[in-house]
Amino acid sequence: MTTPVRTPLPSTFYVANTMEIFERLAWYGFFTLSSLYMTSPAHQGGLGFSEQERGLLQGMIPFFLYLFPVLTGALADRYGYRKMFLIAYAIMCPSYFLLGQVSSFSGFFIAFMGVAIGAACFKPVVTGTVARTTDHTNRGLGFGIFYMMVNVGGFLGPFIAGYVRAISWDWVFIMSAIWIGINFIPATFFYREPTDLHQQRGKPLSQVLRDIQEVLGNARFALLFFGTLVILLSYGAKWISGEQCLTIYLVWFSLHFLWNTLAKSDKQLPWYRQKIALGNKPFVIYLLILSGFWMVYQQIFITLPIYIRDFVDTSDLVAMLAPWPGLLDFFAPVDITLLSDELLSAAKAYTAGSLSLSEVYFDLVHAKVMIPREELGAALGAIAQSPELASQYSQQFAQQYRQVNPEYLIGLNFLSIVLMQVMVSRIAERFSPLPVLVAGTLILALGTALGGLAHGILMGGAMVLTSILVFSIGEMVASPKSQEYVASFAPQDKKAMFMGYYFVSSAIGFLLAGPLSGYLYAEVAKGAEQPALMWYIIGGFGLLAAIGLVLFHRFGAKQTLSQAQPTALGAQG
Repeated sequence: MTTPVRTPLPSTFYVANTMEIFERLAWYGFFTLSSLYMTSPAHQGGLGFSEQERGLLQGMIPFFLYLFPVLTGALADRYGYRKMFLIAYAIMCPSYFLLGQVSSFSGFFIAFMGVAIGAACFKPVVTGTVARTTDHTNRGLGFGIFYMMVNVGGFLGPFIAGYVRAISWDWVFIMSAIWIGINFIPATFFYREPTDLHQQRGKPLSQVLRDIQEVLGNARFALLFFGTLVILLSYGAKWISGEQCLTIYLVWFSLHFLWNTLAKSDKQLPWYRQKIALGNKPFVIYLLILSGFWMVYQQIFITLPIYIRDFVDTSDLVAMLAPWPGLLDFFAPVDITLLSDELLSAAKAYTAGSLSLSEVYFDLVHAKVMIPREELGAALGAIAQSPELASQYSQQFAQQYRQVNPEYLIGLNFLSIVLMQVMVSRIAERFSPLPVLVAGTLILALGTALGGLAHGILMGGAMVLTSILVFSIGEMVASPKSQEYVASFAPQDKKAMFMGYYFVSSAIGFLLAGPLSGYLYAEVAKGAEQPALMWYIIGGFGLLAAIGLVLFHRFGAKQTLSQAQPTALGAQG
């Protein structure tokens, strides 16, 4: 059997990949540092949010970011890709800037939602472009290159953001706005529409919405689904309490259950007399299982940075950087004046009994030092007696206990993908997508669990880098294949719509990942003082996702993915 000649990739493919780099520069420049920004005290330039508030924002907003492409992808197929790119940038650019100008929970929520809406317009169009400009001879390589470009932006974004946050947190958001602004240039002057605009514009909007329904479900399902989102959004914006949210949900689902028992499985009846029906049921099952993968994947961005800051002693990496003072100051900067002020105020609060030693420790890690608690307690007592010692101790602690910025360690994830993704994709393209996705999920789960070993050991920095590298290999194997799998069976005139549906799995993963991170970090890592257990639990969820994919593959669901018909919930037969 001869290998088919690989079709060359067109210029539009590379223009789309260039825009992906700048969009990822903006997103990861902000998002990789978001946990640090949201949980840092206000007097250090952060927002001072609780772990639960952080987790809620990091779950709720990206959930909508990855859900809205269901609609925006279908609209892009109808009205054209370039228009959707320009709309995306017009929304994202000011929203990123506003993120740095607000300090309240509600203000940050609204600005973050603006970023989500803009990114939701962008995502299905860029992946739809990749899907439309590749074929069976080059699709695996095309998605591998695309994923490498994602991580070029992902690698550079946190490094640049980590550098400018030393000037001011405001500059993190200004830089994100600048990156998005640059994207207007290639979208306006160099991007060539990969869609058949004449054919697409001949399709009425009502047909576009019916196309959506083929995958999502009927109007009854849409009402149930989007009503559920409105309730969830109300809770996320703090318009209702958690108890009120649960009560409303109970009433909402009970009413729909009763309504469904009275309805009929007849599509000719008015929509309100039909039973709730899913569209492409195997595809929905695939997305639900894949959401477990994304729930685990997101922890490297929303949990790992603060875990490194609070629990991982990276002094072994600091020692490696010691011969190069310039690199040391870049990767492990310590503001001596800030640290001195923090020690002085902490000494007063500690001796007055308003702060425990543990609380002081977790406050000081924000100043990028990890001081042993026994030594810290003695220093606080001495400073309380002689405040002038605060400066002396700050110099000593900055020399002995400085730590590497967490965002720079996370950068290994992006760097390894930039360097290795094409090679991994060339190897993986020899195999069917779904088994490769299972293998990648298992490797990713192993890397996540290894992160737990980095706490409390002498080589904590080296261990956390090892876990990130293993995690990244799993990501390189699994993530491009998860997109290629959908592109392989999506109809040609609905590529962006199906790729938009692909992001639903990420949406659900985010929705689960944020609250899971907030709960595990507050209750297990800090509350129970078991940070390693937190990572073992997260790795266990990855294992469950891999088992789900194995079962999905075993029962041959792929063969029916693109042909499945809507299935009524509660219908017989």
